[in-house]
Amino acid sequence: MAKRSTKGKKSKPKKAAPVKRKNPALKKKVVKKAKVLSKKVKSLKKPAKKTTKASKSLSAVAKKLKQLPAPFVSRVKPYNATKNEEYMNHAQREHFRKVLLSWKRQLLDEMERTVHHMQDEAANFPDPNDRATQEEEFSLELRARDRERKLIKKIDETTSRIDNNDYGYCDACGVEIGISRLEARPTATLCIDCKTIDEIREKHYS
Repeated sequence: MAKRSTKGKKSKPKKAAPVKRKNPALKKKVVKKAKVLSKKVKSLKKPAKKTTKASKSLSAVAKKLKQLPAPFVSRVKPYNATKNEEYMNHAQREHFRKVLLSWKRQLLDEMERTVHHMQDEAANFPDPNDRATQEEEFSLELRARDRERKLIKKIDETTSRIDNNDYGYCDACGVEIGISRLEARPTATLCIDCKTIDEIREKHYS
């Protein structure tokens, strides 16, 4: 049989391969994953913060200063006044003298403890951050002791008022301050009403 000639016959064009379309949602997901992984790598490269001895002690001092609930802790039992007892008699004056001297002794002990603490803990740390932290700790301690030094002076003035029989009376109006208020604040020189007016005046003009 004769073979059919293919001359003059057009060959059929080949079909192009289908183009794969990119999924935008998938792309976003991949980009998001890449960002998360890069963040994790960066966090691993960062060195962990060192918790030094000096920083621990500074945070402890700051916490202690914040937690102080009262101006002092009296080691003397509160005075129990009897009915129809004369105000600021000899027994009451002696009671408050004991309270003031006890308070003064506490402050002096605290000042002595601070001096010993600063002498014992003073060290030349090689790390500048540790040195700065220690200096800040000592600064806080000295600031607290400076306030207590002023308070000791006020306690001495109050003790001299007891000696002159002027203790327990308001400096502004002359009325009795009251045993309960003096137990809470032995160095008080104003009654509760005058003190309230004084605080309102300070807020108004400040």
